Amino acid sequence: MGIPSETELTAAFNSLKEGNPRKAKAVLEDILSEALENEEVLFAVKCAGYWCDVFRKAEIVPEGYEKADLLLNEWKKFGSYIRQGKIFERPLFAVKTGVCTTALKLYRSMLNEKNKALKAVILSKAGLCNKLLGNYETGIALFQEANTLSPQNADILAELADCYALSGEEKTAKVLFREAFFIEPQKVDNSFLESELFCRLAERTAEQGYSGDILQEWIPVYGVLYGVFNVKRELRALEAGQLKQAVFALENEIKEAGDESELLVPRLINRYFWLIDHYITTNGERKRINELLLKIKLLDGSIYDMYTV
Repeated sequence: MGIPSETELTAAFNSLKEGNPRKAKAVLEDILSEALENEEVLFAVKCAGYWCDVFRKAEIVPEGYEKADLLLNEWKKFGSYIRQGKIFERPLFAVKTGVCTTALKLYRSMLNEKNKALKAVILSKAGLCNKLLGNYETGIALFQEANTLSPQNADILAELADCYALSGEEKTAKVLFREAFFIEPQKVDNSFLESELFCRLAERTAEQGYSGDILQEWIPVYGVLYGVFNVKRELRALEAGQLKQAVFALENEIKEAGDESELLVPRLINRYFWLIDHYITTNGERKRINELLLKIKLLDGSIYDMYTV
């Protein structure tokens, strides 16, 4: 088995970083002819081939938002594609750099957008590219600006939380993750979340047998039970009133849904957790807390046992 030249490998990886997988693939195939069994080169050829097809598709897409989104969506699919075999960090990092840098340039070109809602999305996508590239400080600034333009957006808050977690600010991350999954778990895209704080929680929740939409609803419940969502804030009077109304509405929905309440039960339990925290923070009546604990027990005895242990 031949040993590939580091100079040639570096040239190929640099082409991937520059968003030129065709050039990289040509160099890698030359290397492969001399190193047929080298696993890193084989993996790099596999990566380059995948992205040659993607960039070919991107050529017929108009410049701007659509092209940038195509690249990010393909990056998400690419994660599943490469899990089928052994992964090598150098070519993977090179591809990630090329894809995210290319997408970021496109998003940056649109930052003068006047529509607030659309600009918030563009800022968030630019923040995501920076996060994936490891530019966490810039990512945080962009996500914060997006959140200002589009507050109460679960996906933006979750990405901001992830950026804080990756930069070592776990306390802030925990608050924001908890907030995001309270607002709308289904709007959070787990596939772009990279922090160990979140990924471990998602994995442990999935180990309980949940997946898809149901997994999203149980993540905040187990976030509380596993001590990940343990940094809390005091609710304003208006928020407390809205929370009580939401609890009442969900209780009625569950009665009507019967056996089809798989999504509603964890969502209601999470709101019970928030309401209990509110009563504890405001020195509320113990009787109210006990009533909520009983409701949790009736919904799911195992969750009650974990919560009260």
